[in-house]
Amino acid sequence: MLGSLAEVAAIEGYVRPLLTDDFALEITAGRHPVVERMMPREKFIPNDIALTEDARMIILTGPNMAGKSTVLRQVGLIVLMAQIGSFVPATRARIGVVDRLFTRVGASDNLVRGQSTFMVEMSETSAILHTATRRSLVLLDEIGRGTSTYDGISIAWSVSEHLHNAVGCKTIFATHYHELTQLADNLVAVRNYNVQVREVGDQVLFLHRLQPGGADRSYGIEVGRLAGLPPAVLKRATELLRLLEAEQIVPRSGRASPTPTDAADSQLALFGVMTHPVVQQLRNVDPNSMTPIQALEMLARLVDEAKGEGGST
Repeated sequence: MLGSLAEVAAIEGYVRPLLTDDFALEITAGRHPVVERMMPREKFIPNDIALTEDARMIILTGPNMAGKSTVLRQVGLIVLMAQIGSFVPATRARIGVVDRLFTRVGASDNLVRGQSTFMVEMSETSAILHTATRRSLVLLDEIGRGTSTYDGISIAWSVSEHLHNAVGCKTIFATHYHELTQLADNLVAVRNYNVQVREVGDQVLFLHRLQPGGADRSYGIEVGRLAGLPPAVLKRATELLRLLEAEQIVPRSGRASPTPTDAADSQLALFGVMTHPVVQQLRNVDPNSMTPIQALEMLARLVDEAKGEGGST
């Protein structure tokens, strides 16, 4: 075993890590020891990671295929290799010894026990929250994705707060929930990073390089294009995305039994904010152009409309 580790270290250019008793984890130009062997050396993009007492949680956003999961895995493998006595794939590594390494990566059903992917995910997350200590390293990938959007965001947000406030461990959390980037405004030791991409016309280039800040979109449609989805499906998905982003899809009210179109609108409205009709009318009002009598008449009409809608619900 030692001979194999030494041979790989010499061939692949690994370095000797510095193991310390302090909290910090600093990796310069870290690489994934397996993924880099699957491609030409010059094509694998190394990345730096730094976790300290004052910046112990990273919220990592970015599109699919950009390399978020690879970053998570390579950090875990570098720490594991260092603590078994191996050199590591990096140009420099300073690693505060961890007592446990926790990962919640990937999706799987436990059909024998009748557990869904989400149940397995929650069980593993529960084990992490009950067992992790301040000296642990926790790597989370897409917590909460197996349930509804709002439930998933709520769980992911709460888990992040608990790890930050109650546990205080080193954490990297890769997610498509861009709302989680707001944690950096509320929690002192949270930092946002994203995996860089570049748009060239309709094409998306994945640069696989970490940079500070949160991602503003997930590029899911572009990934679908790379996967070969039919052009008609991509066109329709783009149209729906624009409607959702403009908050133009809202459920129609006032009908006892919604039509199929209404049902579709109601489902899509989960991703937008429904605007009250009275609020919509107020947005179109220019008070400077109204006389006092006109303003009172409009106020009386809007009050009647609001009361009428409230009485019918």
